[in-house]
Amino acid sequence: MSLEKILIVEDEPIVRSLLQSIFARQKYTVACASSLAEAKASIEREAFDMMLLDLRLPDGDGQKFLEQVMALPERPLVVMVTGYGTIESAVSCMRAGAFDYVLKPFSPSQIEVILRKAQSYSQLVGVNKLLTDDPEDEDSVLVGRSPAMLRLRQLIDRVALTDATVLVTGESGTGKEMIAREFYRRSPRRDHPYIKVNCAAISETLMESEFFGHERGAFTGATERREGRFELANHGTLLLDEVSEIPPGLQAKLLRVLQEREFERVGGNRTIKVNVRIIATSNRDLISYVEKGDFRQDLYYRLNVFPVMVPPLRERSEDIPMLAEHFLRRFARKHGIKVTGLSDSARSAIQAYRWPGNVRELQNTIERAVILSEGGRPVTAASLGLPGVNFEPEPAYPSSEAAPAVAEEPAAPITDGEVVRLDQLEKQAILAALRKTGGNRTQAAAALGISIRTLRNKLQEYREAGDSISADLDTPDA
Repeated sequence: MSLEKILIVEDEPIVRSLLQSIFARQKYTVACASSLAEAKASIEREAFDMMLLDLRLPDGDGQKFLEQVMALPERPLVVMVTGYGTIESAVSCMRAGAFDYVLKPFSPSQIEVILRKAQSYSQLVGVNKLLTDDPEDEDSVLVGRSPAMLRLRQLIDRVALTDATVLVTGESGTGKEMIAREFYRRSPRRDHPYIKVNCAAISETLMESEFFGHERGAFTGATERREGRFELANHGTLLLDEVSEIPPGLQAKLLRVLQEREFERVGGNRTIKVNVRIIATSNRDLISYVEKGDFRQDLYYRLNVFPVMVPPLRERSEDIPMLAEHFLRRFARKHGIKVTGLSDSARSAIQAYRWPGNVRELQNTIERAVILSEGGRPVTAASLGLPGVNFEPEPAYPSSEAAPAVAEEPAAPITDGEVVRLDQLEKQAILAALRKTGGNRTQAAAALGISIRTLRNKLQEYREAGDSISADLDTPDA
């Protein structure tokens, strides 16, 4: 929220007048009350963003009223004012929920300091309410050493230091939002709010209110005043994600904000000025949108001050193994599965695939493969599950959970002087255990001293190698 309406609850006319003049000079809407009764009537009529409350009033105790105010669903920031201050009363008021505590007599500069603190605090509260998720820092698409990524990093380093509007374009899944966040992280505004608007996810009827906010009663359902994204992003950065989805009727209003840095809330007439850096993203060809009349040409040029094109993954194939290893480490930690990297066939598979979904598809594929992999072994091509990619089976590596494939002939005896491969010994032990348990995989795994998951993966390897299974050994887990 932002500070606009302030209630002064003070019985001394001189103090009340001084406070009123300080707030009026800074264009705040001010209401005054000289008693608790008047103050109660005021907060019943309307909501206030801030209240200056005298500790001693003719008709009651200001601290008790503070406790009542703190119980309100839309409670203001309360600054206690008193000429009889003690450490005990200050501590008591702060514990009751007061934002600050000031002693009479005070100077205008003291009040202005409190106002600045309150404004910063209320803005942070508004941003905190808005942001419900925090993307993981590790998923940076800046991983890579290809020429395209080196150029992109150089551009970000140079342009991030300015306030230039940036338009980030590229195919879906290339990481445009990540690039936008890098501009913010490396900018002088990085200690101020970073607000995101997904223009494709907001209905046309609500988009204007999301951008600019609304006043109480502006439309059906507007039961309270609400700050828009531009207001919440003041002094920070606003990301307009998928900007091509903004309806034509709103594009003119957006253009005015970008030009004048001012707007009015829906249902309001007060002009609000903001200092916001704009970063926009789009996976559309905005030039074709302009030619068809679906996107304003003047808005396009206002957004396209500094264009950034994020290359698709297929055009920086040398970065694919590095990105895959990056995601593999992250998801191994996330899911608690220890994998030892990518197998040779997995590396060949990810290089052969075209990745139409770009970095997002690679990330999701690696996460799925990690989940399907057996701990302590590499990720295999089979666990990647890439369509249209042929690979040689790797019988030494686990792949996925599936029904067993079991040969029926007895294991070959081991004789003196004969060297038998370890993987063959392992296979013989597994088949013998399954026969002894009548194909019960749970009992066989217990007899072998391995997990049921390891057994399933081994049997899947045998099936991929061409072994068959008899019906009496294809028994569900028990």
